[in-house]
Amino acid sequence: MDAAALDRLADALPDGALITDPDIIERYRRDSAADPNAGTPVAVVRPAGTADVQQVLRWASEHRVAVVPRGAGSGLSGGADAIDGSVVLSTERMRDIRIDPATRTAVVQPGLTNTEVKRAAAQHGLWYPPDPSSIDISSIGGNAATNAGGLCCVKYGVTGDYVLGMEVVLADGTALRLGGPLLKDVAGLALTKLFIGSEGILGVITELTLRLIPAQPPASTVVALFDSVEDAANAVVAITAEIRPAMLEFMDHASINAAEDHMRMGLDRSARAMLLMQSDA
Repeated sequence: MDAAALDRLADALPDGALITDPDIIERYRRDSAADPNAGTPVAVVRPAGTADVQQVLRWASEHRVAVVPRGAGSGLSGGADAIDGSVVLSTERMRDIRIDPATRTAVVQPGLTNTEVKRAAAQHGLWYPPDPSSIDISSIGGNAATNAGGLCCVKYGVTGDYVLGMEVVLADGTALRLGGPLLKDVAGLALTKLFIGSEGILGVITELTLRLIPAQPPASTVVALFDSVEDAANAVVAITAEIRPAMLEFMDHASINAAEDHMRMGLDRSARAMLLMQSDA
């Protein structure tokens, strides 16, 4: 990459947004999967807003440079792994959030963590339900890009069920606003749904409009052990015939022992199956 071209990109961005220090770049090469074959980018860009992202993608299109969007890097599938000669676009500095209690929506930039969105909603008596296991470390933009689920998806669904709209920047730098703060938004093509789970292939998410719901009552949790997988499966059928639990997780004998080997939680190694259930009804 021509150094002069990188200088032009740096001039178009806020001070400190473009990083070329090899030691810092090393921390952005791969996600939590720690793939040793991840490539080495020529630079890392940390934009502050949509306009900065547009500058990066216009520049990248002009110079035919690949762009790898990156949230918190907590993924385990290599989705944020760099390729040689690319630019890693990190959303970590994009952290604005606005809660509208009247419409029960949150307008957020993608760099906030899931937990931070939940915490901001809770201050208004509201709740953002999707709860991937990485809620404390995963970005809300990454959650949307991967359509992340979680333990409570059995009752409350996944990220895509709560994204009402978004702003995205396409490869040529064009910014699009899709959807909006409406529960019934049925005009035109469902382009918002198309971007959810696309993992940066179609464009970079720079803002999300999220649906919030009233805070739920405190939940009760039950752990049940079974002598057979069949008994546990029959219990699942019986439970879901009566109520929809907030959480209903199944573990077989091998899973129980694998978890116990790793975490030392005091699980019953003799059980052939286990159900972890939670209800806020």
